[in-house]
Amino acid sequence: MALSLSRRLLAQTARRTVQARRITPSLQAPVAAVRWQSTQPVTRDSMTGEFTSKPDIDASRLELVKNTSPKSPPSPQSLVFGHTFTDHMLTVEWTLADGWGAPKIKPYGPFSMEPSSTVLHYCQSVFEGLKAYRDENGKVTLFRPDMNMKRMVRSAQRVALPAFDGAELLKLIKKLVALDAHWIPQVPGYSLYIRPTLIGNMHALGVGPPNKALLFVICSPVGPYYKNGFKPVKLLATTEYVRAVPGGTGSYKLGANYAPCLIPQAEAMAHGYDQNLWLLGPEHHLTEVGTMNLFVVLKRDDGSVELVTPPLEDVVLPGVTRDSVLALARDHAAGKLKLNLPSNLVVSERPITMKEVKAAADSGKLLEVFGSGTAAIVCPVKAIGYLGQDIPIPVGEQGMGPVTKTILDEIVKRQLGVVESDWSVTVTEK
Repeated sequence: MALSLSRRLLAQTARRTVQARRITPSLQAPVAAVRWQSTQPVTRDSMTGEFTSKPDIDASRLELVKNTSPKSPPSPQSLVFGHTFTDHMLTVEWTLADGWGAPKIKPYGPFSMEPSSTVLHYCQSVFEGLKAYRDENGKVTLFRPDMNMKRMVRSAQRVALPAFDGAELLKLIKKLVALDAHWIPQVPGYSLYIRPTLIGNMHALGVGPPNKALLFVICSPVGPYYKNGFKPVKLLATTEYVRAVPGGTGSYKLGANYAPCLIPQAEAMAHGYDQNLWLLGPEHHLTEVGTMNLFVVLKRDDGSVELVTPPLEDVVLPGVTRDSVLALARDHAAGKLKLNLPSNLVVSERPITMKEVKAAADSGKLLEVFGSGTAAIVCPVKAIGYLGQDIPIPVGEQGMGPVTKTILDEIVKRQLGVVESDWSVTVTEK
């Protein structure tokens, strides 16, 4: 019975995926320019010829149930990343038969799940991470949430989960954040971490696309990643383990990508390192650092300074912070912005190997290395352990190099609205 159902669902999903690929938006397109379609079968009305489909996520259908026993937000100094949650959560259910149901904002709490739910057996789950900020006047903003919506839809389609209208989900996230905005500490460096998640929730065993899914969003107030100042990290260039391979799922934000990294991380820490530097192939190409994207700053033979990051292809996650770093650096290099970066900066998305990194270090041309991600924004690197030898990397008195510091400052200015930018999306004015 389960096998037969899985086969039918697989055939249906194959048809839906072909349709979805025709309308999947570019990760670079602005949120207002596209409407992320559901992967539901699309048909034409026999009378009008217009396209019709099953219900997508629709913010106008929101059902709101306020928490009658709200908690008092804890003191900012007591916050531990990801351990405290606000009073409310958002849920939206989907079924193959009926499409997306009415969104619900309700009190934060557990929800019921059958032990046969497919997410528990086959890890059909995707998630995102983004932040909301509150300034001294009470204005609440999100940072580039359209990028998270695009990436979440793309990830969902990779594991046969239903796609959705990202612009509508963003409207709902704004309503949730506005409701719990008082949880965002009005202290520099603090924010509200937002975790949208989509899981397969079919009640049956057997590998196949689910006929039920649940999308939910929870929020957690968080402090600065480095509470006591920036601490550069040591990386272990991992040659025994691989995070992602060509043709795999490394460029998608799937729950299944993270658990396999725990043992390599523990082993790196046991050897005195903070994170893994993930390598790929016999030439040991650099890909990512821990759960972050990677940047290397090199001095070239002609005297120019090169900011290098590995190409996305299908092994590197298209990070929102990564894209922000590249956009700022490229605008500076093109003369569109004047930042505190080298005037002869060259920005490259290209393959880079450990052989090149080691040679640059030996010749004094390895200037900086840093990771980028939502949690830390940037993470400076002071050394890379590779084949039994530590490669030292300059970090300066501030714990990070000048390129890393400038990138951090410029992104923070745009997150907090100090510098006006269309990357900052208003939730509430006060």
